Amino acid sequence: MNKKKIIIAILVIGIVGALVAYKMYNKPHVNVAKVSSDITLTANDIINDFSSDENKANTKYLEKIIEVTGVVSEVKIENGKGIISLKTNHDFGSILCHLSDKETKKINTLKEEQVIKIKGICTGYLMDVILVKCVIIN
Repeated sequence: MNKKKIIIAILVIGIVGALVAYKMYNKPHVNVAKVSSDITLTANDIINDFSSDENKANTKYLEKIIEVTGVVSEVKIENGKGIISLKTNHDFGSILCHLSDKETKKINTLKEEQVIKIKGICTGYLMDVILVKCVIIN
């Protein structure tokens, strides 16, 4: 009798786990251009938050749609994807904005030292703050 209960419990847990994994894998992608920002700030503000307390900043910014205003320090294309770096007041940190495919086509209109506003999803901090699926606001 106990073996049956254990086997049934394992099957139920397995089925629930499979359903959760399926839902997570197939969740719809966010269209950053059409969704309003969760947080609006400057490039210096977000890098300061991450460099002073990364855990607190992760709680505040991870997986949120962030609108960042900053000065372009570099514009490049890697593997067909546009990447914009925004300057910060840190020697070794910047904001790396990985553009969506549609936005990559606009990359030639940007110049270094230009002030721009970019919206994207924050995925974390590895010396630089990383934003993905970015769209250029202005």
